[in-house]
Amino acid sequence: MEEEWTQTLGTAPLLGIAAGAIALILILIIRFRLHAFLTLVIVSLLTALVAGVPVSAVASTLTGGFGSTLATVALLIGFGAMLGRLIEHSGGAKALADKLVDVFGEKRAPFALGIASLILGFPMFFDAGLIMMLPIVFAVARRVSGNNVLLFGIPAAAAFSVMHVFLPPHPGPVAATELYEANLGVVLLLGLIIVFPLWYVSGYLWGKFVAKRIQLPVPALFGDLDEDQPKNPPKVSTIILLLLLPMVLIFLNTGISALASAGVVDGDAIWAQAAVLLGNSPIALLIAVVTASIVLGTRRGENGTALEKLLDSSLGPICSVILITGAGGMFGGVLRASGIGDALADTLGDLGLPLIVAAYVIAVVLRVAQGSATVALVTAAGLIAPAVVVADLNDFQVASIVLATAAGSVFAGHVNDSGFWLVGRLMGMDVKTTLKTWTVQQTIESVTAFAFVLVIYLVASLF
Repeated sequence: MEEEWTQTLGTAPLLGIAAGAIALILILIIRFRLHAFLTLVIVSLLTALVAGVPVSAVASTLTGGFGSTLATVALLIGFGAMLGRLIEHSGGAKALADKLVDVFGEKRAPFALGIASLILGFPMFFDAGLIMMLPIVFAVARRVSGNNVLLFGIPAAAAFSVMHVFLPPHPGPVAATELYEANLGVVLLLGLIIVFPLWYVSGYLWGKFVAKRIQLPVPALFGDLDEDQPKNPPKVSTIILLLLLPMVLIFLNTGISALASAGVVDGDAIWAQAAVLLGNSPIALLIAVVTASIVLGTRRGENGTALEKLLDSSLGPICSVILITGAGGMFGGVLRASGIGDALADTLGDLGLPLIVAAYVIAVVLRVAQGSATVALVTAAGLIAPAVVVADLNDFQVASIVLATAAGSVFAGHVNDSGFWLVGRLMGMDVKTTLKTWTVQQTIESVTAFAFVLVIYLVASLF
């Protein structure tokens, strides 16, 4: 049985297997042009066998990693694509894009989209927020001369990443806060202090930099752009309210869950449970799609078969995105099942580094090795937490260690991270371009965040 299997290989062989598998993925995709989905499945299978996963457990390991990833992203991408297609087809995306450009100007449009994404990203998970924001990003990119998606897509995606990684009530910082027994309010305060300058450096400035060097046209993710846009597009306020609807529902979920954990409200109350259910990301997006179908579809004359075909047309382009993202999760799952995370944790635990540095370094190594930011964060925090709890540290120092661990967990997302494939495929990038843009962005985000929190830690240690 898989649960009775114990890895006998040491850290060095496991690292060699992981490095070889990653190299093989890059060679097959970049050099031999093998489809990414096939490549990831084949290499996942080979990696499981070479790492010594029992033959009887290989299939379940592969499908487990694939299924657990799709369980979190497939519904979000599907509903998000439907919502995006409705907004695009109705002329709402173009109307909002025109309004943004008119208000902020073409030069400030990437900045405006990034700020909007930061606001939406406060309650919304990374993947849900990104897929919901993309139709607006694409519309603005088409509206502004140059038609380069990177100038607008990188700042928006980075904004959602920054908010997801560093701000409660997102699961990463909340989990680290609990493990370190930190003050959640102080973690939130420090997170709010660093997120804007962090996004400005790693998202806005980096997006402008890469857009000058890589020209990437806007993909037709939500269907081809209708040349004959409706002469009576919906009001901009209508589109904004539709975008805010899932945000408000998700905020209810996270807010009530946080208040229930703190004992402020009764989490078992029917109204609280109903709000949490409606604010679950897939449910919130489902409600938004149904509402948009009525507001942008039925009430504007799109009925029956026409509306069905419109929604159906949104799903074809994103099937490849979903499958490749799931296969990326499969590969990361195989690496975790091989025991590489446990082996690295045992080796790195005795480095003798300062606590904040050790937390960051361990999270970085685990992130690069096995792909999952959550596993990297939780494992690193689990290793360092006992020393942090007994150390004579103030609330700001402990909160800084929480954010340093979170910073390490986002470092250099690459082919073993399902998020790498999600961002790359949604924006129409090949693997090489995704490595040059998104992997570097995640690295800048991680290093810059660590520099910020290290300064805070050192200043806090003076008091």
